[in-house]
Amino acid sequence: MYEFKYMIADEAQYIKNNNTQNAKSIKKITAGTRFALTGTPIENSLSELWSIFDFIMPGYLFKYRKFKEMYEFAIVKENDQSKMQKLKKIIEPFIFRRIKKEVLAELPDKTVTVLYNEMEEEQQKIYLSYLAQAKKEVADEIKINGFENSQIKILALLMRLRQICCHPRLFLQDYDGESSKLNQCIEVAEEAIKAGHKILIFSGYTSMFPIIEKMLTEKNIDYLKLTGQTKVAERIELVDKFNEDKDIKIFLISLKAGGTGLNLTGADMVIHYDPWWNLSAENQATDRTYRIGQKNNVQVYKLITKNSIEEKIYELQNKKEKLIDNMLSTQNTFINQLSKDDIMELFG
Repeated sequence: MYEFKYMIADEAQYIKNNNTQNAKSIKKITAGTRFALTGTPIENSLSELWSIFDFIMPGYLFKYRKFKEMYEFAIVKENDQSKMQKLKKIIEPFIFRRIKKEVLAELPDKTVTVLYNEMEEEQQKIYLSYLAQAKKEVADEIKINGFENSQIKILALLMRLRQICCHPRLFLQDYDGESSKLNQCIEVAEEAIKAGHKILIFSGYTSMFPIIEKMLTEKNIDYLKLTGQTKVAERIELVDKFNEDKDIKIFLISLKAGGTGLNLTGADMVIHYDPWWNLSAENQATDRTYRIGQKNNVQVYKLITKNSIEEKIYELQNKKEKLIDNMLSTQNTFINQLSKDDIMELFG
């Protein structure tokens, strides 16, 4: 059996789930000193931080069950500041954080702006109707099956509400009304193009792209599109074409497909069409253009529909991000680890 002097786990978020084969296998390797490199030490829960520490210093944060009892529950569910500070003090000596501005001092400024929109009248009627229906279905589901066994159903209902905010036509094929968010997005894009900008538009829903494409075509705006279905060779061609062709002003990219591996410094504006559960996914998408080689200031717009689940998700993102920032000084959230109260608030 080999014993290594050093072992370095790059992209250590891939061992954040202690139950995966990746995590179990790498933790079996014997090494005198271990390092973990990751830009997202916490994406969804504090258990991910525990798993990474379990790799570099097994036992330092105890067994997971004890860690959960001592820290995770108190910090995440009860917002226990004393426990948070105690955990931070324990892990701080072993975390070296590099902030992008410190490492890449030559990077220009990045400005993030939240743009709110209000639903069109017909769109709002549909939203309120589905919201009332969703509240009843959630209550019935939890009553029959319990909260833990109802999460798939709950997420499906939440997705439907989010889709209505994007455009009701995502699931109502006969809807012939408008979407305030789409109108806002196109208006922002048109003004930006007039000012000479090139734009990345990200969405968590690839089904939204055909609707956006139709409007771009009607307005004679040249664009490219990249999704999870795009082949690797074609991805490279699309990236090069967008960066080099001054006539192509917009690049439509699915959030998951465009989160890593793309260098799109030809753009200097990012539009997040819809908020994603995990803020780190949005940040990684933005970094496709805000990276080495970017010479222009980068403007990021987040489109949020008022009086909707999107507004509540954004508020929850901020709350969770602040908690993580206080403890780890990182910009990631565990938005997916929602309590029952958190979820019911989304339907409020």
